[in-house]
Formats: sequence, structure tokens, C-alpha cells
Amino acid sequence: MKNADIKALSVAELNEKIASEKETLRKLQFAHQVSSIENPMTLRATRKLIARLNTELTAKKAKA
Repeated sequence: MKNADIKALSVAELNEKIASEKETLRKLQFAHQVSSIENPMTLRATRKLIARLNTELTAKKAKA
């Protein structure tokens, strides 16, 4: 997801996206603990996406 796409989301959409990405990260981490996943860099990418979403959410809340 690109930064322009993230900036276009509303606060409610950001909260929903954060929740779904956290669930995805939890599932990926579990799968990685059971047996190594094919591309472990997806864990890092998912964590960074959550951080970018949280950053934009904080910025929108401060603006309002």
C-alpha cells in the first residue's frame, strides 16, 4: 500500500485497516513459528505497513 493510498483513507478506514493488518501479522508470526514461511520479509513489510498506518492515524487525529 502506497503512502498516497494511506493518506486518502479516513480515520475509521485507518482503524479497520490497522486491525486487519495486525491480524495478518499475528497469523504470519504463528505460521513462521510452526514452520518457516516462504518469504520471511513479509513479516517486516507488514510491521512497517502497520507503523505507517499508525503514523497517519496519529497525524489525522492531531489535525482534527
